[in-house]
Amino acid sequence: MARTESRPRTDADPRTPAVQAGPLRTSTRPVDRVWAVARIALGWIFLWAFLDKAFGWGFATPADRAWIHGGSPTTGFLMGTADNALGGFFAGLAGHAWLDWLFMVGLLGIGTALVLGAGMRIAAAAGGLLLLFMWAAELPLATNPFMDEHLVYAVVLAGLALAGAGDTFGIGRWWGGTSLVRRYPILK
Repeated sequence: MARTESRPRTDADPRTPAVQAGPLRTSTRPVDRVWAVARIALGWIFLWAFLDKAFGWGFATPADRAWIHGGSPTTGFLMGTADNALGGFFAGLAGHAWLDWLFMVGLLGIGTALVLGAGMRIAAAAGGLLLLFMWAAELPLATNPFMDEHLVYAVVLAGLALAGAGDTFGIGRWWGGTSLVRRYPILK
């Protein structure tokens, strides 16, 4: 009887190995790099929203309406939904301090997690929920029966978490190896 050697099975293409360099892993697979760039870009969208709303740098938020100057980061968007299908509910939430804090901490946490590549599961779940609420607040949509960028971003967030996009150009591999994350895998 011939003896066969068994090799451990991997999902990675053996012709395209990953290069390990400290906590950062740089994959040579183009798909991993594309997911990593998408992760960082989407993370920057969340971080920028936080920074502009917090400091009023004049892009979407004028300086006099900045959070640090007493402005409400939720009021403009939510009050603008008052005439929409669920607008009464969402407009009623506008300007509440607890919601402003939850929204801003969410933007900062999701953006930071995505840019760094750590905590991708929680960032994807929290970001997807935030985007779903924002989508619902705008119903009915003006340009499409049901699809807009909020839903597309939510799908991309799920893809980023499932693809392990934090491992390339990020600290995801290192973060996943910490004792805290090994004990509580949801934190990956």
